[in-house]
Amino acid sequence: MIDPVLKRSLGQMMKGVEIVGAHHDGVTRAYCSHWVTQVAFEEPIVMASVSPRHDTHPLMVASGQFSVSILAGDQVDVGQYFSYPGRKFRHLAGEYLDTIAGTELPVVRNCIAWLRCETFEIKPMADHELFFARVVEVGAGRLREAPLLYSSRLGWRIAGDKAREPGRSIRDELLERLAAAGFDATDDPGDAED
Repeated sequence: MIDPVLKRSLGQMMKGVEIVGAHHDGVTRAYCSHWVTQVAFEEPIVMASVSPRHDTHPLMVASGQFSVSILAGDQVDVGQYFSYPGRKFRHLAGEYLDTIAGTELPVVRNCIAWLRCETFEIKPMADHELFFARVVEVGAGRLREAPLLYSSRLGWRIAGDKAREPGRSIRDELLERLAAAGFDATDDPGDAED
């Protein structure tokens, strides 16, 4: 059992909400996730954490590919549908889904963007498996919309407010501090921005 303070602390992590979908042998499934992330700069690689108990998992394994639909802030109904209790509908989700042309992979209609991903490695973890995949196709939708976010402590949220004051460049202030301390503060485009 996870320590309650640790559980509450981890629950503060706010993440984007996606619908992950897969298709294989005539069966299509999709589920709501906030455990999908970009994991490389040089290549378009994403990682999705998936429970082997989920009915989408065997389709992802068998097909070697999956889709990711990035939800907008006004799509909490879609996120909730593909979470519990949406599963009670027995996979009747036609009103929310389209397919990527030339494939049977499901994507959410009117999402911010969707990704078609081809898995190149699966890494077993304690209770989930990590699917590492290259993004091989993208569909831009409502890229200017604020994304839907989720944390287990705070629930559904919409991104929006800027964290920096208008007209203030914290980056420039940090470079000035470096220069004042006698360090090289030149802007090198080759520097990693992790």
